[in-house]
Amino acid sequence: MEHARYADPDAFFNALAARCTDPETDFVDGVAFEPDEHVLTSGRFVDDAPYASDYTYERIYYRSLRERHEDYLTARDYLWRWDTDWFWCSKNVGAQHPLLRRLLGRDRLNSITYQRIMRWNARCGATQALDRLRGVHAEAVIQDIDIPIGRAAEFLAFLHAEVGLLPIWICPIRAPPPGAETALYPLPRGTLSVNFGFWDTVRSQEPRERGFVNRKIERKTTALGGIKSLYSDSYFGEDEFWSIYNRPAYEALKARYDPEHALGDLYAKCVPRH
Repeated sequence: MEHARYADPDAFFNALAARCTDPETDFVDGVAFEPDEHVLTSGRFVDDAPYASDYTYERIYYRSLRERHEDYLTARDYLWRWDTDWFWCSKNVGAQHPLLRRLLGRDRLNSITYQRIMRWNARCGATQALDRLRGVHAEAVIQDIDIPIGRAAEFLAFLHAEVGLLPIWICPIRAPPPGAETALYPLPRGTLSVNFGFWDTVRSQEPRERGFVNRKIERKTTALGGIKSLYSDSYFGEDEFWSIYNRPAYEALKARYDPEHALGDLYAKCVPRH
């Protein structure tokens, strides 16, 4: 793997697009660490390597992107390189502290462990109680957003100005093949899209309506011709939701595979009444 650094976001996205068409490049992704610090990682398979780094225990992978220009991983470790630290969200459970990291041990440093901790927290309300004691209002912002590459720098600037979570994972997505049907998740055809992954909590001294930051992200995504994944909290109005996620196509599939309506409606599943 090679890690290239860019201060200018336009230069970063231009380089990302170029790497996607480079036949010598097998893997591409990037991270925005600061508004003027972007790291582009390009990887390729090799038959032999001078060493193989290990980020499954004491060493933290995402930090290496800022420290190294070149690195080698086995194919398996490359595929799982983010899991030891849940990208970088392990910091929220203290798992990036060297002592706690050793106490947890290699087998528990993974996303399964962190999910269990976060689910426990959601049930018992420990973080919410601490926020109340500190007098702050918290909103979880867990999103993956796909934006056409021509608007990617604009969306990144919006995230810096209006959301403020860092780092941000950045991954290119190829345009759908001309004959492919992507009715329920319509990515732009004929152009690369870019996925932005950002997962953390935004805190404010002032109370806000529920979903305040997430709703801003949804509106900006739509304005830039993008689309968001529906695994995370959504706050769309019903008409707005179906204008994006193609109600006629969904209802045709629903009538064919769930004619008795045994399963819930997609909008009701993805946008609960808050």
